[in-house]
Amino acid sequence: MAKLKLKIPVKRGEHLELEVETLASSGDGLCHYKGYTLFIPGGLPGDRILGNVTKITQRFGVISVLEQIEPSKNRVNPPCPVFIKCGGCKFQDFDYKNQLGFKTQVVRDNLIRIGGIKIPEKTIALAAERQYRYRNKGSFAIQGKASDPQIGFYSEGSHKVADSSVCDILLEPINKTKEWIRQLLKKNQISIYDEKHHRGLIRGLMIRHSESTKETLVGIITNAGRIPRNFLSQLTDKKKLKELGIVGIIQNINPRSTNVILGKENKIIWGKERLTDKLADISFHLSLGSFFQIHSEQTLHLYNIIQTWTDTAKEKIIVDAYSGSGGIALWLAAKGKKVIAIEQFAPAMEDAHMSAKTNGINHCKFLTGNVEEHVPRLVLEQNIHTVIIDPPRKGCSETVIKTLVKSQPEQIIYVSCNPSTLARDLKKLKGYSIKDLRVIDMFPQTHHIETVVLLQQS
Repeated sequence: MAKLKLKIPVKRGEHLELEVETLASSGDGLCHYKGYTLFIPGGLPGDRILGNVTKITQRFGVISVLEQIEPSKNRVNPPCPVFIKCGGCKFQDFDYKNQLGFKTQVVRDNLIRIGGIKIPEKTIALAAERQYRYRNKGSFAIQGKASDPQIGFYSEGSHKVADSSVCDILLEPINKTKEWIRQLLKKNQISIYDEKHHRGLIRGLMIRHSESTKETLVGIITNAGRIPRNFLSQLTDKKKLKELGIVGIIQNINPRSTNVILGKENKIIWGKERLTDKLADISFHLSLGSFFQIHSEQTLHLYNIIQTWTDTAKEKIIVDAYSGSGGIALWLAAKGKKVIAIEQFAPAMEDAHMSAKTNGINHCKFLTGNVEEHVPRLVLEQNIHTVIIDPPRKGCSETVIKTLVKSQPEQIIYVSCNPSTLARDLKKLKGYSIKDLRVIDMFPQTHHIETVVLLQQS
């Protein structure tokens, strides 16, 4: 029998006066009209707005704000000139206390609703002392003409760059380096990649910076082709490189017609292929595409929590799956713990090896490959106490979940940047229950959420 279609109480193009009730997990405003769900991008709880219905489906509609009749009492003035256009931050106009409350509630709601999980009555959230000028890596899209390159992040829901000379959540040296490169691109009339016709040279920029060492690493992402000699000469001006702290410039070649930022081939234009960052007394070597947490101060909180949770391991082994450039593994190993790190991205594993050598860490073992390949064997061969998983936003594969359930380590520590896939995965980890949970605000001014969960056998 066919499903009955519900009568939708609004029409596309209709104007409605509405009050935003709450925020959806996407960070968009949410309200109801005659029982029908409406999303309001840019809306905050308490806003009273006049809106235009731009999209309708059987389940929900979307509203664009025509007029803000009465603003929410929690609104603040955003410092960014392109905040409304740019899709990088959603919450610069939302006071910080309520940002943190929203993120905590999203985690709780997802664990209860999706996971059906019993969680601690109170969720501890670690606020960021620094809510601007914290991000240590910027990935920029470039569009437009050679005479006027547009550099920035994509406008929300589009593939059009919101051009800006400054991003308020990035470390200032990243902004300065980007603007220097912009001027060189204009001066030398370097062709900009046109994704529609798949031609043009420059596709994007990736810039990393370490506040502790003052080192900057630059990645220029290009289509297939050579970088003009005059541009290269100016790009490697020693005086300017020293001023900006640049230790390496990499050409990353991405000839594919794709939205994936980085290609598979790197060429060193000048200097080194890695920068050195430092957290407390531990040095980390980071290549262009390797994963490393982007808020250094909050990363220290995360590492210290994980260190405390693994103190009961004693002489047993800790496995750091999805170890990236080895941040967690090296931190724990430096504190005397026995760690095995697993990572399938070879350049990140090379970073980890180099960092271990620099710090004189000899008892951390590194395995290149995936979790499914190594964990079952490790459980048979080693005395595993804790498995730490920090997967990408899509969460763990079914095979990884089954591997963990079958292996039954004493503890699992799950680090997540996506509450919905976290909840989904925790529900499947049969035989474990939550012993502790922390929300760490790694991404102030955005709706993104970092959570770390301690699971122990039930």
